[in-house]
Amino acid sequence: MARKVSYKFKGQYKEIQFSFDRYRDKHEAVAAAEGIDLTRFLQMEEQLKNFPKQGAATKNYREVEFKRMGFEAIQFVREESD
Repeated sequence: MARKVSYKFKGQYKEIQFSFDRYRDKHEAVAAAEGIDLTRFLQMEEQLKNFPKQGAATKNYREVEFKRMGFEAIQFVREESD
């Protein structure tokens, strides 16, 4: 089943196809669609995983950094069944 991800990038609404075969999560998919290199971001995120209570820190870091990059409202699109 094909999935879609919707998001706003620098104020413009966009929608892309998504596959778990290509991306680990929706954040990586939207960054790839906009041509953003996540190498340094992923390195920092990996370092955060070494801290106690890393779940909240990693999630917060991801949300703040993607907002700083210009992304908003990243979410999976629910397909309507006929």
